[in-house]
Amino acid sequence: MLRHEGGEKASRECPECHSKRSWKDGKRKTQNGYTQRYLCQECGFRFSMSTVLSSVQNNSSERQICVTLAEGTKNLTKVETRTINGLAGATRDKQLLFDFAWHMKKQGLKDTTIKPRISLLKVLTKSGVDLLNPESVKEGIARQTTWCEGRKDNAVNAYNNFVIMHGLQWNPPKYKRINKLPFIPTETELDQLVAGCGQRTATFLQILKETAARCGEAWQLHWTDIDFKNRIITITPEKGSNPRQFKISMTLISMLNALPRNQQQIWNAKLRSIRRNFQHCRKKVATSTQNPRIQKITFHTFRHWKATMEYHKTKDILHVMRILGHKNITNTLRYTQLIQTDDDEFISKVAKTVQDACALIDAGYEYVTEFQDQGVKIFRKRK
Repeated sequence: MLRHEGGEKASRECPECHSKRSWKDGKRKTQNGYTQRYLCQECGFRFSMSTVLSSVQNNSSERQICVTLAEGTKNLTKVETRTINGLAGATRDKQLLFDFAWHMKKQGLKDTTIKPRISLLKVLTKSGVDLLNPESVKEGIARQTTWCEGRKDNAVNAYNNFVIMHGLQWNPPKYKRINKLPFIPTETELDQLVAGCGQRTATFLQILKETAARCGEAWQLHWTDIDFKNRIITITPEKGSNPRQFKISMTLISMLNALPRNQQQIWNAKLRSIRRNFQHCRKKVATSTQNPRIQKITFHTFRHWKATMEYHKTKDILHVMRILGHKNITNTLRYTQLIQTDDDEFISKVAKTVQDACALIDAGYEYVTEFQDQGVKIFRKRK
């Protein structure tokens, strides 16, 4: 309850319909600072306490709102507000986005799909776009000069679902994605980054490196997904991919054993917290090593690197497809590229007996050729 100059009480009563049911709806900047705005739940009118005090003093529901224009100051007695179901302004946009998110949830879409779509539309609403006006949305997308063509295309796809939900009609703009080759760092750069992070973040990155898992797949790992005896980790897929299992190194086993086990999940922090720590460590390592390329490494870069290295070693695209968990080989081709590396050097060994050949195979050597006149077989392994 507030008091005006006359000492009378002034409640958060709507000056339009005199309802006392209102909620806070952001703050408005004035010459004297910021003032709290309220939104009437009955009629959808937005007002501030200064409006209420003026209404009490004048015993009237007439309101005057000062609006600064290029020619000067102009008093308005009526204000037109965009309303839907009694809601106005920013609150209306929040309600539209909430309904859209719930609609997609009911359609069976995953949170990893819903959140980016809502985020894109939220950016448009903050720039003054009316979501119920398709032409306004088209203009809002075109004004996003910092967005690439792919991001604009994602915004168009997100609004397509919004249009279908509300039964609107629009002629969607066309944006062509620019395909770029993914950035592939060297293994030394990845190892430097892992070594420069803290215990928890370093373990997370090592999992990404050895399994080519998505960051969301690695984040949702449970302790029961790891077989410490046989050094096997099981990946539960995202985005409709196939589940995978990987043989992991003793280094990763040691890093996992050093983490506390006070819950079912391996990570006791949110994914955005891990990402924030990673970005801080990445900047620190890039500065200390004077290597700006490290700043280009993201969580997904580890997946690109693993796919590229596996294809470079095996030349088997189906093998890479199984590692990534893809169901469509077309998706796998986006993650692989032939590169020239400096580790195309081999160690060769000669096997004269079956026992020698078996020992070399167990050590990771592969058969190359055989000299029958000398009774020997040649094996090789990358350095």
